[in-house]
Amino acid sequence: MTRDDAGNQAETQSGTRTENQAGSPAEARDGQVRGPEAEVVSRFVEQFAAQLVEAGMARMPARVFAALLASHSGALTSAELGTRLRVSPAAVSGAVRYLTQQHMVTREREPGTRRDIFRVHDNQWYEALANRDGVLKRWENALRDGVTHLGPDTPAGRRLAETLAFFEFIDGELAGMMARWRAHRETLFGKAGGPTPG
Repeated sequence: MTRDDAGNQAETQSGTRTENQAGSPAEARDGQVRGPEAEVVSRFVEQFAAQLVEAGMARMPARVFAALLASHSGALTSAELGTRLRVSPAAVSGAVRYLTQQHMVTREREPGTRRDIFRVHDNQWYEALANRDGVLKRWENALRDGVTHLGPDTPAGRRLAETLAFFEFIDGELAGMMARWRAHRETLFGKAGGPTPG
């Protein structure tokens, strides 16, 4: 083996995570996706992020969320996100702060290091919606106070009362809907934490 061959081999071994570490041989240590998969992943990230922006999410959190969703392991460090999206650490920091506040991703400590990793869970949509229950309750309380103070027979009071009735209806339906989803998810994918049929 020549010196150049040895150097290339060492670079390959040090620059590419094992499958257990990153979840996919195509994902390198720097967060870049290698090979033909790279273009496919990049296209999905930008297209899905654009849809999230259309729905009202800021562009940077949308891109970070889409990148996590499209990663094989569902988890990337801040540096990996920055490399993959070609953005600054400050941009990533602001985006993950928003996403963690919205319960769309979680922050974890990478084992054996002091680095944080950001993870999107398989059932994150369920978790994000479940965490909205407290928000709905607070909205209902505020609307209820508004109806009381403005008077239920005033135009503003009636408007608030109808809004309150809507949120109370959604709140009541949500618990049943979430229970039905848990049963449906188990039918499709097995119990949480179990193997996914493939």
